[in-house]
Amino acid sequence: MNVNQGIRAREVRLIDHNGEQLGVKSRNEALDIASRANLDLVLVAPKAKPPVARIMDYGKFKFEQQKREREVRRNQRVINVKEIRLSPTIDDHDFQTKLRNAIRFLEKGDKVKASIRFRGRAITHKDIGREVLDRFAEECKGIATIEQRPKMEGRSMFLVLAPETEK
Repeated sequence: MNVNQGIRAREVRLIDHNGEQLGVKSRNEALDIASRANLDLVLVAPKAKPPVARIMDYGKFKFEQQKREREVRRNQRVINVKEIRLSPTIDDHDFQTKLRNAIRFLEKGDKVKASIRFRGRAITHKDIGREVLDRFAEECKGIATIEQRPKMEGRSMFLVLAPETEK
């Protein structure tokens, strides 16, 4: 952002510290007005014709901006996507173990991508893989919602579950 002597425009549309327009002034005249008010001249709209400059305390403005950015960062939640790999011929105990892990991830607030990799001739039996994924989604029903239905992509089929607390 251009401040004080960094402003190159010959004329600027000036706005004082109260937000009132003072009209189009030369750069030197605007700098004089700003220095008399003991504030900075800041270019807020450099693309406008003529550019718009505002009289403000630049240090305070930067501080407030940083404070707002920190607040926004503090309030955002990072959502990770955890992947759980199943197979079309998965045994019941293995299925329960993978399900427990998925439930743990969902309770932590992460999304879960359950995928089935078809190997060799197993790709001809996509319906078996879909049944496993449907069963997986059904078991997670209380704590998760299906964000993406089972879908084939290459040799693998996957579905995405999101924690229910998101809504």
